[in-house]
Amino acid sequence: MTKLSVRHSTTYHYRYPVALSPHRLILRPREGQDLLLASHEIQATPSAGLTWATDVFGNAIATATFAEATDRLEIISLAEVDLRSAAWPVFDISFSAATYPFQYDGEELKDLGALRNVQYPDPSGEFLAWVGAFVMSGSTDTLSLLKDLSAGVSNGIAYRTREEEGTQSPLETLGLRSGTCRDFAVLFAEAARVLRFGARIVSGYLYNPGQILIGSHDSGSTHAWTDVYLPGAGWITFDPTNRSMGGANLIPVAVVRNIAQSAPISGGFIGPADAFNSMTVSVEIALL
Repeated sequence: MTKLSVRHSTTYHYRYPVALSPHRLILRPREGQDLLLASHEIQATPSAGLTWATDVFGNAIATATFAEATDRLEIISLAEVDLRSAAWPVFDISFSAATYPFQYDGEELKDLGALRNVQYPDPSGEFLAWVGAFVMSGSTDTLSLLKDLSAGVSNGIAYRTREEEGTQSPLETLGLRSGTCRDFAVLFAEAARVLRFGARIVSGYLYNPGQILIGSHDSGSTHAWTDVYLPGAGWITFDPTNRSMGGANLIPVAVVRNIAQSAPISGGFIGPADAFNSMTVSVEIALL
């Protein structure tokens, strides 16, 4: 068990005082068998009223409302967590799903729904051909196929940081041969869906104490990866950026179908069009 503190700070600077619209916050880590949430709080300057809800994916969503105008907005998420994921997990995959291709049973098929549907156009079939190259024969070991697919993302695509918002489509990432962790997660999830697996994208934090993992800066970083659903084992975590499997060093915050749904903070302001000046983000993860 690893006890950690997470401090995620986001600061917006405006050239003039502006009125803030309600902001949607996805900042509370997700509890599960691999993570125990010991405490969590959100601090805002100026002060905000918070209301909580749970979205369709089971993510905790806070809505922050502000009463006063300001030229600076700071939102800080403070959490303490216990990470319990094994470094070398063993997955109890059902015999029926151990060999690919396989069929989900009727109820799982219904519940996975859109999580099995491809999200991006592939008019020339280029992406389909890239994915198909990982299926070596008519039938293959399911977990080995997914491992090869995850390794194939990081083997063929160079990691690079990108400050601008947004995520590349899978075809853009293949064309550029470079991308961020969120581009890798989208590429892997789309590839899994092409193969008719149920897949969801996960956003959260990467704990990197030895500074050997890709995608982390200094004491911590936001990060993105993918979960794939296999009968018996349930949701299995794949981090294609680091060619890893399982949740060790990963702190999930949101699971989504489309990565655009996972923005930690979204909201706007009422004021001059040129009022926005800058935004800074800091993540600090420390051992307790």
